[in-house]
Amino acid sequence: MQATTKVSQRTATAESGSAVAILAFSGDISSTSKDVILGEYRRLDGSASKVLLDFTAVEYINSSGIAIIIQMLLEAGKAGAHAFGIFGLSPHFQKVFTMVGINKYAALYPDEGVAMAAL
Repeated sequence: MQATTKVSQRTATAESGSAVAILAFSGDISSTSKDVILGEYRRLDGSASKVLLDFTAVEYINSSGIAIIIQMLLEAGKAGAHAFGIFGLSPHFQKVFTMVGINKYAALYPDEGVAMAAL
């Protein structure tokens, strides 16, 4: 049975002093996750110049879920917005995200500390 996708949003300050919006996902990410993920991203409304996506509590991502993440990153790119980073991926999903080219749109970090230091 699929675990419901949840997204929480918080703000942190990078070592550079800039504000960073963190979208933390939990549950499974699939086609049913589209509205909650894109809705939460769109609520940022350009308010943060840097965004981190936290996958620490994500149990499963299928190809439809990956397509949603790509859609979000492409929307951000078209808007000329956001420096994106992703952290908390399992080694398997780090490999998958690299294979499908997500790392061309967002830097992949092992954890939040490394991501925040890089921003």
